[in-house]
Amino acid sequence: QRIVACPRCKGDSVYGPQNPYRPFCGARCKAFDFGAWADEGFRLPAHPAQGEDDAPAPPPLPLQ
Repeated sequence: QRIVACPRCKGDSVYGPQNPYRPFCGARCKAFDFGAWADEGFRLPAHPAQGEDDAPAPPPLPLQ
């Protein structure tokens, strides 16, 4: 069996079919993570970083 760090509490977690909460160590850590997603605690930026869209476009591919 493989032991990994729980993404929430950093404790030991069995990563295998016998752990229904994997990669979390248990129901509490899994529920806490789900709550963070539901509250939009984990978000991606809606706009590109400053200067990211200022880069020139790559040249077109040659026709063959």
